[in-house]
Amino acid sequence: MTRLTTKTVALIIAHPDDETLWVGGTILSHPSWKCFIVCLCRKSDTDRAPKFYKALKILKSEGIMGDLDDGPDQNPLEDKEVESAILKLLPTRYFDLIISHNVSGEYTRHIRHEEISKAVIQLWNANKIFTNELWAFAYEDGNKKYYPRPVEQDTIFRKLTKRIWMRKYSIITETYGYKENSWEAETTPHAEAFWQFTDPYDAKKWLNKGGILV
Repeated sequence: MTRLTTKTVALIIAHPDDETLWVGGTILSHPSWKCFIVCLCRKSDTDRAPKFYKALKILKSEGIMGDLDDGPDQNPLEDKEVESAILKLLPTRYFDLIISHNVSGEYTRHIRHEEISKAVIQLWNANKIFTNELWAFAYEDGNKKYYPRPVEQDTIFRKLTKRIWMRKYSIITETYGYKENSWEAETTPHAEAFWQFTDPYDAKKWLNKGGILV
C-alpha cells in the first residue's frame, strides 16, 4: 500500500545496489519521502557508479557516492575513517529517519556493511548525525545456507506487492544489469524488514551485543 506521509530520509549504504536490494521496495512504496542516499564505495567504478545514479532517478531520490576501499581482500577500516566518510557526504541536517546496514551484515559476511552500521550508530550516539529514528536492515542467510531472508520477528516487516517487487527487480536486472541467475537477482527480497530504534542508547546496546543473529 502506498503511504503518503512526508518524511526526510537518509539512507547510508556501502555499495551501489544495496539501496535497491534491501530497501528499494519501501522507497518505491513511499513516493512522498524525500530520500538522500549516501553510497560510501565505488565512486570511481566506471561501471557501477553511473548505474547507481540511474537507480536514484527511478527511486526519485537524491544521492552522492564516496570511495572507501572496497577491494576483494576486504581489509578492515578504522572506525574514524568510516565515520569521517559519512560526515563528509551526508548533509548536515535533521532527518526524520536514517536507514543503514545491520550490525552483523545482511549476509555472511561483508565487513563494509558491518563497519558502516557501527559507524552510523556511533555517530548518532555522539550527536554528530541527527534523526528521530534509525532502521537497520534485518536480513540473515543462515550462515550461507540460503539467500538472505527478511527477519519477521521483532522487526518492521513489509511484504511487497507484486507491482512494487517487479519495479525493484527491474532495477537490479535492467538498470544494474545483473543476470537473472545472478546472486543479486536471486536474492532480491519479496519482503523487506528493519530493526527500529528511537533511542541512540538502545542502538548502541544492540551494537555492543553484535546485533541480533538468527
